[in-house]
Amino acid sequence: MRLAFSSLIFTTLALLFNASAAMATAQHALTVYGEPAKYPANFSHFAYVNPLAPKGGSMRRSAMEIGQFDHVLPYIDKGTGVTQLDGLVYSPLAQRSLDEPYTVYGLVAEKMERADDGMWLRFYLNPKARFADDTPITAEDVRYSFELLMTQGSLRYRTQFADIKGVEVESPRTIRFDFKNNENRTLALDLATLPVFPEHWWKTHDFANGGGYDAPLGSGPYRVGKVDAGRSITFERNLDWWGKDLPVSRGLYNFDHFSVEFFGDTDVARQVLRGGAYDYNREFSATAYAIRYDSPALSDGRLQKAHLATKAPQPSQGFAFNLQNPMFQDRRVRQALVMLWDFEWSNRQMMRNTYIRQQSFFSNTELAARALPDAGELAILEPLRGQIPDEVFTQVFEAPKTDGSGLIRDKQLQALTLLERAGWKPDGDQLVNAQGEPLAFSFLIAQNGLDRLLLPYKRNLAQIGITLNIRKIDASQYINRLMSRDYDMIVTGYPVSTSPGNELFNYFGSQAANDPGANNYMVLKNPAVDTLINGLVKARTQADMQRHARALDRVLSWNYYWIPNYYPPGSSTVWWNRFGIPAIPASNDEAIESWWEISTTPLTNQQMAAERIQHANPGGPD
Repeated sequence: MRLAFSSLIFTTLALLFNASAAMATAQHALTVYGEPAKYPANFSHFAYVNPLAPKGGSMRRSAMEIGQFDHVLPYIDKGTGVTQLDGLVYSPLAQRSLDEPYTVYGLVAEKMERADDGMWLRFYLNPKARFADDTPITAEDVRYSFELLMTQGSLRYRTQFADIKGVEVESPRTIRFDFKNNENRTLALDLATLPVFPEHWWKTHDFANGGGYDAPLGSGPYRVGKVDAGRSITFERNLDWWGKDLPVSRGLYNFDHFSVEFFGDTDVARQVLRGGAYDYNREFSATAYAIRYDSPALSDGRLQKAHLATKAPQPSQGFAFNLQNPMFQDRRVRQALVMLWDFEWSNRQMMRNTYIRQQSFFSNTELAARALPDAGELAILEPLRGQIPDEVFTQVFEAPKTDGSGLIRDKQLQALTLLERAGWKPDGDQLVNAQGEPLAFSFLIAQNGLDRLLLPYKRNLAQIGITLNIRKIDASQYINRLMSRDYDMIVTGYPVSTSPGNELFNYFGSQAANDPGANNYMVLKNPAVDTLINGLVKARTQADMQRHARALDRVLSWNYYWIPNYYPPGSSTVWWNRFGIPAIPASNDEAIESWWEISTTPLTNQQMAAERIQHANPGGPD
């Protein structure tokens, strides 16, 4: 009996040992499909930083958002928060690199362990990780953060993490997330980018309403310093930040003070920059970038203007139709309206031929469908035949092109033919349907300068009997109208990733169409699109994901859901010339968190060249 009992113990221990050996290995990095990360476990810093960059000085930049912020947190759908809190004040479990398609490296989490079958993810927290009040970050804080975002945070978190089944705190520094299935290959990485909030602080503060203007307790390289309600916020570098010497942080977060200025009007923002009141502006108006910064300072180099991150995926932008509007539900009408916007003339006359016509929803990436579908992609598209345009199978989408002269009579005649087939007939100087209703709609805008692009379009439409009304309203009204889907057409855009995932449902999924917190501004409800997004999310290899992305690109493009606009040859950026910039740029981002101060006042090109010779930048990876 004793021998049998001993044998049982030995067998049990052997099974446990074998099970343990079969477990996944904890790693310093995660990639989408398990491919090797660019940086090994012993790397010292990212390639796109200067590890010897001096600390100190300041930078002031404009906000990416238009209008005032009414709370500080960027994690809820109400109103406008401050985007930069994410990363500066709140460190994520893992840091995304800016020179790979999608790879994350441990930060708050020292190591990450993904199950071989993809059914769970475990985080091992860094024992040095602390909040700014020196309280250790625990697994309970991670659990609390996840549940807080899922219950009080933005809708995108509930969409993104819908496949998480449960959370188990295994020890003070170990936490495991269990998944409902292993179909979403980006889920583990998306989860790893979550910020971690201090439970002991947020239990007594109003997270659901964005925390007001109070300076929240964080865990990142900066603290919130001064808040000028709605107008500006200043972050102060935490000199004792626990993560300052980690490989993912070395060479980053160099400024002692980093400020974000908010403006209700983009023209005002440009004027204030030209006056020297702040340092850095990301410009989203092609016309303004081309001509509005001309000055002696730009000529001698004190003011710099350049396209940064030229290899980065470019956000897709277009004039979007609200598909709830009955007149836009006929594809022929949408196609006709697409034909009448003359990009070539606008680019030549207003933008100095700087910009590139958008031909894809995944511009500047390998996901763009710029060739006929191969056999693998046809296998994805064939079951949808009859639900999607026939052109998807046999043609590469090309946006209508003109000769740039401003005379588009051929396009107008083609548009009239399409509109006649859709039931719109001439009646005097306008087109009307069978009920005698004119073909007329409004374009809702909140930013100055956009009307310059729309007025020539309005003229082209009017020449064949279509009425376009341009309605400009203030930023707060505009946001409310967007959320209630109360518009005919707007200009909108979507971020582009080389490893897209569940976020595509937020932009194009049927369930997000009428959700006020979602970004499906086309109000698109197409089961075929849902099927393709679902296939992309569940793809098991990068090649399969890319095939689904290209198939999705074709279906969106050939349905003419918007008038595709243009993108720059990089991020259109203007800044005062007083900063050092790493020798090797990040490929996917402007990465201004890697910049450092060289001078308190702007330098000419000649002066900056002398400074760079004196203080050579080593840069580069080990």
